Amino acid sequence: MNAISLSGVRKRYGATTALAGVDLSLGRGVTGLLGPNGAGKTTLLRIVATSIAPDAGEVLLDGRDPHSSHEALTETRRTLGYLPQELGFPSDMTTFGFLDYLAVLKEWNQQAARTREVRRVIDLVGLTECSTKRVVRLSGGQRRRVALAQALIGDPRILVLDEPTTGLDPAQRASLRQTLSAIAAESAVLLSTHQTEDVAALCERVVVLAAGEVRFDGSVLDLVRSAEGQVWLCDSASDTGVATWRTGTGHHRVVGGPRPAGSEAAEPTLEDAYLLMLGTHAPAALP
Repeated sequence: MNAISLSGVRKRYGATTALAGVDLSLGRGVTGLLGPNGAGKTTLLRIVATSIAPDAGEVLLDGRDPHSSHEALTETRRTLGYLPQELGFPSDMTTFGFLDYLAVLKEWNQQAARTREVRRVIDLVGLTECSTKRVVRLSGGQRRRVALAQALIGDPRILVLDEPTTGLDPAQRASLRQTLSAIAAESAVLLSTHQTEDVAALCERVVVLAAGEVRFDGSVLDLVRSAEGQVWLCDSASDTGVATWRTGTGHHRVVGGPRPAGSEAAEPTLEDAYLLMLGTHAPAALP
């Protein structure tokens, strides 16, 4: 049984269609969700996280419709972790106090077990030395790790992460990848990000969302392969490619379009394939 199953899921905000009939089934492992701003990624994550309900379609989490009853919603949320794009922090709480409070909300009622769990997730995100510091006095990257820690309370079977690497330095991002890889052995992790390198390094599967529709759903390797023979390096910029930019070596990387004269073929990356998949949704030129 898939941990996450969406069938014909639709969502509108007034005249704007955020999701236009999304079908998606996810089991254990890390799935990367890519898409431009306004593609519907956050709406999709909020539906999976039970924060909002779809207008139409079926959502099953661990085989259960979370909106079928109050009991079903409560039971589903006990096995789910969610990191939203923004998370507010009380001004007077320490890192430990904030996470302890959220653990209480997640029904960790036995104090000794709750304390062990809070300390576990604090250690997991590398904030042991910050446990007694007030959250509002932490750096942006540290606060992001506090937000991640609350999503990890209870080893959730479904973990939904919206831009988890925002504000993290390279070492912290590498540590996060290691943590999520271990969690994904037993859980379904759905991760939305604009960082294609995080998806390439961490995910076996990638979903590309654009204009509320799934444009691609498959392995990272298959998406990269779709760009073979469509990426070049040349001495000058091209105005016919899907995207082009000057690299640190002084060459111009051209993705898509006709092959520029005098260019040489380049090995495609996930970012190249993603830009090609977006097509007209991709920027014509990057600085």
